[in-house]
Amino acid sequence: MAWRCLRATAGRRGRWDAAPSGTPWFAAEQRATLVNVKLKWVKDRALDAAVSRERHLRAAHHLLDLVFSRPGHRVSRSDLLAERSVQRLCGSACSALEFLRRFHTMFALSRGGVSLTDAALDLRRREVDYLCATEGELVDRLRRLLMLTLPRSLPLHTIDLLRWDLGLPSDYRASILPRYPEHFALEQPEGDERVWLRLLSWDSLLAVSELEKNADGVDTACLPFPVSFTRGFGLRSKCMDWLQEWQALPYTSPYADASDLDRRTDVSEKRNVGVFHELLHLTVAKRTERHNVSNMRKLLGMPQKFTKVFERHPGIFYLSRVLGTQTVVLREAYGGGSQVLEKHAHPLVAIREEYSTLIRAALPPRMRGRERHGAFSMQDEGYVVGGDEEFELSE
Repeated sequence: MAWRCLRATAGRRGRWDAAPSGTPWFAAEQRATLVNVKLKWVKDRALDAAVSRERHLRAAHHLLDLVFSRPGHRVSRSDLLAERSVQRLCGSACSALEFLRRFHTMFALSRGGVSLTDAALDLRRREVDYLCATEGELVDRLRRLLMLTLPRSLPLHTIDLLRWDLGLPSDYRASILPRYPEHFALEQPEGDERVWLRLLSWDSLLAVSELEKNADGVDTACLPFPVSFTRGFGLRSKCMDWLQEWQALPYTSPYADASDLDRRTDVSEKRNVGVFHELLHLTVAKRTERHNVSNMRKLLGMPQKFTKVFERHPGIFYLSRVLGTQTVVLREAYGGGSQVLEKHAHPLVAIREEYSTLIRAALPPRMRGRERHGAFSMQDEGYVVGGDEEFELSE
C-alpha cells in the first residue's frame, strides 16, 4: 500500500520532499496499486426518492420554457407541436397533447392554444428573476467546469447534457456567453464538426475545491472525503482497512495538473474521485446522470472505465437506478435523507421542488404519495438492474 500521509511539523510537505525512508514522496506515491476489494451495490430508498421526485419535471419544464418564451406566454398548438424538441421529447403530437392535458396544474389548453396557469407563470417569473440576479455565480460555475478539463474547453453538446444539472438556462448560448467575451470563446477545430466552448482566462481564486474550502484550516495534503453508507451496508473488516488507508493517501486538487500521477495507483484514483466529487458539487442538486459524463474521459484525464469509481466508492457516491437510467448522487449533500442539506442546497432546488409539487397536484390522489416518497415499482421507475450486485475494485 502507499505511504500513509504524515503531518509535517513545519507546514505542508513539498512533492519532492523526502519520505521517511529517504525516497522522494513522488516515487513513494507511485508504488501504490489498486487493491482488490469487492463492495456491493445496496439500494438507498431515500436517495431513490430524491431522484424520483423529478419524474416528469424536465419534460414539463421544457414545455413550460417554450410557452413562456412566446409573446404573451401563449403559443398555438400547431406551433408548439411543430417544435423538433417537442417531437423528440414526446414522440408524437398525440403524446404531447396528452402530457399537456395531464398536467393541467401547469398548462392551460384552449382553442387559442397553450398557455400557462397562474401558478406556473408566477413560478417561472420567479425563476427567471433569480437566474438574472445570480448570473455571475452561474458564470463562475461554468468557468470552474471548464477549469476541471485538461484543454480548458468542452464541446457544447457535452455542456448541453449537463445544462439542467448546472442550472443553465436553455438559451445560455445566446443569453450568457456573448456577454462574457473575456471568459469564453466559441471555436470549431479543423476536422471537428463540433463547436467547443473554450475558457480564455484562468482564475486561481476559483481553482479551490469544495473539499479544500471545508478543510477548516486542516492541512489539505491528505484530505479525506466525507463517507456514509446506506443503512445495513455492513463493511467487512478488509474493506474498512482498505478505506482507512485510501482516505489517508495524498489528496490532489481536481484543478491541479495530475499528469505526473501513475493511473494504476490508488493516489491517482483518489484524484479521479476528487474530480467527480467537485463536478457534482457544481451541480444544483448534487447529482447527474452517469451518461452525462461518460464521454469526458480524455477531457478530464481519466483512465479507461473511469466511471467505475462510482461503484468502487459507494460511501461517497450513490448510483440510483430509477427512472430508467443511472444517476450519480453525492451522498454527503443529502446527509442520509431525501432532501439536499441546507448547507449544500442551491436556491434553484427549492424552485424545482415547487414545480414538482405542481406536477404531483395534477396526479390522481393514489399516485401523489408514491411520487412524493419514490415508492414505485421497478417497472414504473424503469430500473436498469435489480437486487444487490458485486463490483470489482481492481481493473
